[in-house]
Amino acid sequence: MQEYPTSLIGRKVDELKFTVFHNEKTKEVSLSDYLGKWVVLFFYPADFTFVCPTELLDLSDSYAEFQKLNAEIISVSTDTVFVHKAWHDHSPSIKQIQYPMAADPTGHVCKTFGTYIPEEGLSWRGTFIIDPDGIIKAYEIHDNSIGRSAAELLRKLQAAIYVREHGGEVCPARWKPGDDTLKPGLDLVGKI
Repeated sequence: MQEYPTSLIGRKVDELKFTVFHNEKTKEVSLSDYLGKWVVLFFYPADFTFVCPTELLDLSDSYAEFQKLNAEIISVSTDTVFVHKAWHDHSPSIKQIQYPMAADPTGHVCKTFGTYIPEEGLSWRGTFIIDPDGIIKAYEIHDNSIGRSAAELLRKLQAAIYVREHGGEVCPARWKPGDDTLKPGLDLVGKI
């Protein structure tokens, strides 16, 4: 019988330590440093590539909106902090990034979240939304040829925050702040 992977939804994130390049410095951080905040882990294949800078710049352009929601973005690749710095120093797009860029040269963080590609030593494009208690609320992992949208990620984060703050309500497709939500119940069955 074939085994299927179990979902990461609802799992508490293990204590992980890693080095980040942030504000022209390197430092050791731990995921527990961010308890009390929403965290968006944004895995990407590698620095000095093609789709990755477009995604990271898109996130950078929306970074202030994420911060207003008490969220921190941490991008993660299997590069070292030295490669992150070199990319930062040479790419006009990457120079604009203000969020931490995590280095995962051993692939430990990528393996923990299921994004590691062993044959390549790189990561799939993976996005994880972690709540202030360290619980994974949403994630997606997909092929490296498909870039992601910061606007859609922000919308998902807003929905996760809304649901956390309004127990018993759920957000329908394309929900945005201010839109109607739903209260699940038998009275809705067949009426939507």
